[in-house]
Amino acid sequence: MTILGSSFPVTGQLTGYPALPAQAARYLIAAALLWALVPRTGGRGPNGPDLLRLAGLAATGLVAFNVCVVETLRHAQPAVLGTMVGGAPLVLSVLGPAFSGRRPSTRIVGSCAIVVAGIALVQGGGHTSAAGLWWAFGALAGEVFFSLLAAPLLTGLGPVRVSAWACSLAVPELVIAATVTGGWRGLRVPTVTEAAALAYLGVVLTVVAFVCWYGGLRRLGVERAGMFAGLLPVASLAGTALIDRVTPAPAALLGTLLVTAGLAAGLSNWRATPSRTVPQTRTMTQTQTQTMVPEECATPVDQAERSAARTRSA
Repeated sequence: MTILGSSFPVTGQLTGYPALPAQAARYLIAAALLWALVPRTGGRGPNGPDLLRLAGLAATGLVAFNVCVVETLRHAQPAVLGTMVGGAPLVLSVLGPAFSGRRPSTRIVGSCAIVVAGIALVQGGGHTSAAGLWWAFGALAGEVFFSLLAAPLLTGLGPVRVSAWACSLAVPELVIAATVTGGWRGLRVPTVTEAAALAYLGVVLTVVAFVCWYGGLRRLGVERAGMFAGLLPVASLAGTALIDRVTPAPAALLGTLLVTAGLAAGLSNWRATPSRTVPQTRTMTQTQTQTMVPEECATPVDQAERSAARTRSA
């Protein structure tokens, strides 16, 4: 998320280039690099249901998300888009456990609410039309599906393979979307600056960021990983302050503190939970193993212990 937030100045170099073809080129570059990494990673190939889920992931989390972002910016100010997509942590904290058949954690939901409040302060307000609001909702849905649809695949396929398939499937989907919406108009050979921006988006923003995000998603879970979406506007704010030499507003600084507080609250007990269950599980396993050993297979020590136990019970 830090990579994504800090990439906005680079993305601004492509404002004069057709959006959907640019995204198709970005994912084509990323797919080529990711497939080169796949043989070096573990995991299996996708089966039929996996491919359907991957196609849905590419269609919603990559293609539809980018289309909604472009259309939102035509009808609303960027702050509206940032604030709406910034609601992803709260949505993921509820839907993530629900999709897994679990109850949402009150602490995680509360922490995500703090993160979302901080995002709103960092992004500020903004003017929009009704159409811009609906497109922003679509972008939020795409951001959520980018994680929800990938989460069940990460254990078997791994972050690199999931990213490679998603990017590969997104390319033809973007070509179709550009054809339907007339996105090919104005297509030309990119300038040197635009080509460099496309390379950065394909390599850093897609290959590196996707693998990092899905690796964290597999380790932390959807609801906890979703909180880190709060770093996106913070990183964007920091990048703008450094590049443009602009001092952030007090509200934005307060929002940054809220995002930090929400992340700290949501992740405070994460590492402690698994370790408490290990000793109990090990003890149960040892007890079950001792109980299941037949008398004729028991060692002399086991036979002595059982004789003593029978004597005590008598």
